[in-house]
Amino acid sequence: MLPHFKNLLFVLSLFWVAFTHAQTATLVGTVLDEDNQPIPNVNIDAGETGTTTDANGHYLLLLIAETKISITFSHLGHENVVLENLILTTNETFGFNPVMKTMVTQMAEVEVSPTGEKSVEGITTVEPEIVRKIPGANAGVENILKLLPGVSFNNELSTQYNVRGGNFDENLVYVNGIQVYRPFLVRSAQQEGLSFVNSDMITALEFSSGGFQAKYGDKLSSVLDITYKSPVEFGLKLEGSLLGASATVESISKNKKFSSITGLRYRNNSLLVNSQQTEGNFKPTFVDVQSLLTYRVSDRLHLNFLGTYSVNDYKNEPLTRQTNFGTLSDPRALLIFYEGQENSKYESGLAAVKTDYLINDSTKMSLTASVYHTQEEEFSDVIASYELGELDTNLGGDNLGEVTNSRGVGSELERARNQLDALILNFAHRGAHKKGNTTVEWGAKFTHEDIRDQLRESQFIDSAGFFIRPFEPAFANNQPEEPFAGDLVAYENVQATNFVKTSRFSAFAQYGEQGKLGPHNIYFNLGLRAQYWRLSGEGFETNAQSLISPRAQFSIKPDWEKDIFFRISVGSYQQPPFYRELRNITGTINPEVEAQKSIHYVLGSEFSFNLWNRPFTLVSETYYKDLTNINTYTIEDVRVRYAANNNATAYAYGFDFRLTGAFVPGAQSWVSLGYLQTKENSDQRGNISRPTDQRLKFAVLFQDYIPTIPNLKLYLNMVYNTGVPGGSPNNADPYDFQNRLRDYRRADIGISYIFADRKSQYPEGHWLHKFKEFNVGFEIFNMFNNQNSITNTWVRDVDTQQQFAVPNFLTPRVLNLKFGIRF
Repeated sequence: MLPHFKNLLFVLSLFWVAFTHAQTATLVGTVLDEDNQPIPNVNIDAGETGTTTDANGHYLLLLIAETKISITFSHLGHENVVLENLILTTNETFGFNPVMKTMVTQMAEVEVSPTGEKSVEGITTVEPEIVRKIPGANAGVENILKLLPGVSFNNELSTQYNVRGGNFDENLVYVNGIQVYRPFLVRSAQQEGLSFVNSDMITALEFSSGGFQAKYGDKLSSVLDITYKSPVEFGLKLEGSLLGASATVESISKNKKFSSITGLRYRNNSLLVNSQQTEGNFKPTFVDVQSLLTYRVSDRLHLNFLGTYSVNDYKNEPLTRQTNFGTLSDPRALLIFYEGQENSKYESGLAAVKTDYLINDSTKMSLTASVYHTQEEEFSDVIASYELGELDTNLGGDNLGEVTNSRGVGSELERARNQLDALILNFAHRGAHKKGNTTVEWGAKFTHEDIRDQLRESQFIDSAGFFIRPFEPAFANNQPEEPFAGDLVAYENVQATNFVKTSRFSAFAQYGEQGKLGPHNIYFNLGLRAQYWRLSGEGFETNAQSLISPRAQFSIKPDWEKDIFFRISVGSYQQPPFYRELRNITGTINPEVEAQKSIHYVLGSEFSFNLWNRPFTLVSETYYKDLTNINTYTIEDVRVRYAANNNATAYAYGFDFRLTGAFVPGAQSWVSLGYLQTKENSDQRGNISRPTDQRLKFAVLFQDYIPTIPNLKLYLNMVYNTGVPGGSPNNADPYDFQNRLRDYRRADIGISYIFADRKSQYPEGHWLHKFKEFNVGFEIFNMFNNQNSITNTWVRDVDTQQQFAVPNFLTPRVLNLKFGIRF
């Protein structure tokens, strides 16, 4: 009877809306700040009725028609906006988009500080304009995340990131509540291209590096929650640089019922790739298009469609490479000549339909259906002939810097024929009910994954005239002292075909309340997640597992003179294996792999204060993660390969600090500092560092301008990360050999001149009048030309049998020109 009762309620609600619509009028719009950005959670008071704006700043309010009424828009930290003596006719829809001015005051409530909203939920918010302005070789959302404490990386061309000791596969990403995915087969950052998230379409960015609530999901490390904007007027934005171009179109119908935003991006990384030490014919081309369509069927029923399509086409014909390394007293060089080419292509699309239904001013429900399809292929045939030798250091000689006295020669053949086809279906329901200071949220989701994968890759190594065979007893020999008459066998060889299907059911419920504990303001949230997943496929038995994950948060704002509050989070996070986690290093599926488990303990504080008569906030967090049932892995560049065995335990602990504020009046900047230690214990052999054990992290995001020329802006980001394990040969046992890569140091700077923006409008007749925004500038990537490396190439000296770690350097200093126009 219950489902029929719900259907009856839904139908009656629709009749109620239709009935009242005949006697009412509608006030609709978007509340904006002084930078024309939407403001969420604005209180809208119309006497006996009222509402609040959503995450996109949108609101919709039913009013009694033919009656004079005054509406007040209020938001802590902003001046009130009052719409007085409004009279609307029956069935009229009136659009009003107020702009609220900032009011910087010291507030005592839990929700507000001098710099904006406090995050009692442990969520970091970043202004979208910062994402769009800060320079980076791979500019976008991930470029900003890597400047936050707890988030680490060591490859500027990659959109992947590690959070508090986790790997790339432990991060959740949502766009408008829809989970998004990355390509599976990418092994090199050069192949990645564009981030999934189009930064020109963002209206809100929220990020949690641990201890997040039950509603967000089941990954072990982090959640990134992106909201794309719903336009309030027509707009066209064009951007271009030496790395590519983009266009974004915003539109809205006259009756305000239909809106759309579409972004088209093109990127070519040749400028960056050709600056590296390997010379060749590179054709890295990346294209994507994304569109968000919204149709407001009625005041309470909205339909949304998100569609994306992307093609990453990476073609590489390497020619030569020379890498100088060693010491001043013993300089060496690796010289490589290549034949062959690589051709990788990743083609993916996402289509999602989301229905939002506002039952009343307190209750909202949504239904979402999405399908993601990706077709990926890696075709590669590359022969590399190398020479390891000493360098000529005679300053007056004709052969300065050239290789002399060869100490090792050899060749290597790498061949790959890898193809993957993945189809992922999602169906989800979410609901939320808010009454007073109490919020109840719930949801359920079904996911089906159908993966078809074929791996065919091999590597032959010929060192000093004899082939190196796998490190297995069957291939033991005493070359070159004694001849070995066995067959030529690949040093590494993977031959596998996998057909895997996974069905996942998950649900959550959580309860949150804000109240008082004596004179102190408090907030708490209790949540529970439940999962059931079932694995099936060809050639192995079905496997299934059920999981329960409780989580809790508590925050308190003491009744102190200083504006400070404290937060503690404890929760269970259990991550069932995705396809890549089921596949071991030989490409074989292990159906017995179970969910990895982690318990998060997070203690944080947020202190807001004035310095130099300007607002600042210091956010501090200490954390500990207890991990069990761990699936160990290795990382080479951005390729993660799992052992698929659940045979380890691990832990991660550290602290993060971020000081943010107006170091320069009118421009937000921040400084981040983090310390991390993460270790694992496989088969009770003892604790060793995990591949993501990046001990120290320091980052700066800085914005500035010339006081006498305020339209000349400077944007700077700087990062220092200590080196991570990963400099060891592939075949080395990490318990016997664990070498770290060199520290990562990088600074990117951008300088732009703003001819026109929202604050600098020109009168009609001026040549800049038609531009809402117009800027030109340049960027210098890796400003100090630091030599960072992502992996090592290991070569052997034929005389001493010593192996040398030759660093594979990343991009050097590069100049990029850019412009931006908005109509």
